[in-house]
Amino acid sequence: MSKAVIQTGDKVPDITLPRDGGETVALSALRPAPVVLFFYPRDLTSGCTREAIAFSGLKPEFDAAGAHVFGISKDSVKSHDKFVAKHDLTVPLLSDEATDIAEQFGVWQEKKMYGKTFWGIVRSTFLIDGEGRLVREWHKVKVDGHAEEVLDAVRGL
Repeated sequence: MSKAVIQTGDKVPDITLPRDGGETVALSALRPAPVVLFFYPRDLTSGCTREAIAFSGLKPEFDAAGAHVFGISKDSVKSHDKFVAKHDLTVPLLSDEATDIAEQFGVWQEKKMYGKTFWGIVRSTFLIDGEGRLVREWHKVKVDGHAEEVLDAVRGL
């Protein structure tokens, strides 16, 4: 049974997930601040590392704009802790091991690589406004310049 996928204009259901460091984050507790969720396939892979470093590098600007930024993958909190430590990441990483949140956002999809078919997260980013509505979506993201584009969208709220 497939779940309804959250789309632009929809109110985002409350999301509570464990994060690196062992805490839990509830998005509803962050209102009225905007929230950026960037879904990425795997910790410690080249594209995902570049993306997490890019968002970490711009964290002071996201903070100045009043926005919270979170990376989300299927990886465990333990894996996130290693990823954060290895690359000095400053954006919190949320663990969606059951893929419930990835499914709600429609990013848990069948993928093909090297002739093999498998399920995984398609790199995507979502901007949620201070009222908890999804206001912008980026799908099949290319890493270079993406964090800057998202920051511009946050500044435009």
